[in-house]
Amino acid sequence: MITEHDLQEAIAECQGQRNPNANTCIKLAAFLTLQKEMFGGKDKEHFADDRNMSGYSFAQAPNGTVGLYGESDFLSAIEGKDTKSVFMVMNELMDTMQVLQPRIYDSVMRKVQNI
Repeated sequence: MITEHDLQEAIAECQGQRNPNANTCIKLAAFLTLQKEMFGGKDKEHFADDRNMSGYSFAQAPNGTVGLYGESDFLSAIEGKDTKSVFMVMNELMDTMQVLQPRIYDSVMRKVQNI
């Protein structure tokens, strides 16, 4: 899960770039939108409309299956799958990350522990 602190850091990084390009602006817009939708936003003047526009239900899917949480390749691939099976694959991935990329592993573990 994305924490508010993570979003604040990402927003600050985009705003602090000396020569922002279109990609920076797109990222900043995405981060500000996520902040607003997930945490109510910190800077309401950037948002003309306070309606919830996510279109996704975050309720647990029936029968222990993964619900619809977004449109990324990963989230689309796991939609409707058995939750336990998905977690077993993710556990295998995390075990691999612990060996091959310990810094990334530690970062993900901190985020999970702070949920």
